[in-house]
Amino acid sequence: MKIREKINGAVVSEFLMLTAGSVITAAGVYFFKMPNHFSMGGFSGLSILLGELLSVNTSLLVTILNLLSLAVGFLFLGWGVGGKTVYCTLLYTAMVNVFEWLCPIEAGTNLTGEIVLELIAASLLGAVGAGLLFKCGGSTGGTDILALVVRKFTSADISICMMAADGLIVGASFFVFDVKTGICSVIGMLIKTSLVQTVVDSLNRRKSLMIITTAPHEITHYITETLHRSATIWEAQGAFTDSSRAVIFSAMTTYQAAKLRDFAKTVDEHAFVTINKTSEIYGKGFLPFGRN
Repeated sequence: MKIREKINGAVVSEFLMLTAGSVITAAGVYFFKMPNHFSMGGFSGLSILLGELLSVNTSLLVTILNLLSLAVGFLFLGWGVGGKTVYCTLLYTAMVNVFEWLCPIEAGTNLTGEIVLELIAASLLGAVGAGLLFKCGGSTGGTDILALVVRKFTSADISICMMAADGLIVGASFFVFDVKTGICSVIGMLIKTSLVQTVVDSLNRRKSLMIITTAPHEITHYITETLHRSATIWEAQGAFTDSSRAVIFSAMTTYQAAKLRDFAKTVDEHAFVTINKTSEIYGKGFLPFGRN
């Protein structure tokens, strides 16, 4: 029963995170990128450029381009597109249109009237949204799907291709709009790129502990029964005292690590505890191999 509850909890948590990431991404695009013409790459940036050139509603272009990318994905990748990507792409495009229906923004206006605040908000929301999606292995489609198609049929470096495509979109903003908008788009792309990994690392943040103690059974029992984690234990010998000690290694959340540190002191006042921060722990109960 506990295993089933854990699985159900993990599924619900992942679903909520994918939903939040899609909605936050859509909010950043509609409320801050589109009114200010911030073309930071991706299909949202391309839609902003085409909307200006073709005098077409940008939200409509976002919907059309993303649905076309899904169609291309299914055509060349089949179910390799992934259910998470389909869900996030559909929700993201739907929310852009819902925001437009609920809060129409007139052309040439924005929420704060301050271009710097708008740029910061667009970059932060984009980074947080992308970070939440990447954490769960999802995406809002668009260029991500096209990258999968390119990878299937060519040996091209996907990251370089995507950077080049985003660079062209950002560069075009200098000519389609003006220098100020182009510079803001460049800065926004750089801010978002640097923040996405920070967000992912924050969501994945865990602690690894190594405990040297004479009370290994009490500590490992606390780890397995109270914290519901596992541990590895091996025998060691103190270099100074020449006495036997047990070394326990475990990985867990920040909160659990603090609880274990305090407990270790109660059963062995001479325990030696080292705690390290990490955002990449792979294996059962943590990140699956193959996902960054």
